[in-house]
Amino acid sequence: MPAAPSPRRAAVLMLFGTLDRVPSARPARADDVSRDLDVLLLARAATLRSHAGEVAFPGGRVDPGDVDAVAAALREAREETGLDVTGVDVLGAAAPVPLAHSRHLVTPVLGWWRTPSPVRVVDEAESAAVFRAPVADLLDPANRGVTVFHRDGREWRGPAFTVRTGSGSHVVWGFTATLLDGLFDRVGWTEPWDHERVVAIPGR
Repeated sequence: MPAAPSPRRAAVLMLFGTLDRVPSARPARADDVSRDLDVLLLARAATLRSHAGEVAFPGGRVDPGDVDAVAAALREAREETGLDVTGVDVLGAAAPVPLAHSRHLVTPVLGWWRTPSPVRVVDEAESAAVFRAPVADLLDPANRGVTVFHRDGREWRGPAFTVRTGSGSHVVWGFTATLLDGLFDRVGWTEPWDHERVVAIPGR
């Protein structure tokens, strides 16, 4: 991804674990993907000035008081979802990813939810929903596609996932979908899917 000059440091928490007792109804093709494996996501409030309404990982800017990007990701997750971070095992941090449009350099932090705790929307001005996304459902080719949008005179295409929850459905696209897609490819979980299937971006 292109980088911007003097980017602001940020971090997101990619938290996997058994988030509730409702497994996916669909077995994944990969034997090491359990039907109860989930990833924690949130939907940003529609009133935010940037990335309004988009699905994202918990996260935000690295503050001066944060020891490092890992500390920032855990702090932001706690502030946004009420997560008890003492139940999270940090597996590691990936190389920072540049986001030129918002002038950020984002460190993805991978975590395992060893001891799950209740999560919720803490601030409605920031988040509209906090929810689980079963990994087996994300890997389902029927829930995969690409989004196409135009910015600064260029066409951008990227992976997308459709997530269905008890309150409706969400489209995961952009930076969050790119991180999920890259991780699934890296660990060998990706199932063949239609790279020509276009998924509409909500609100666009």
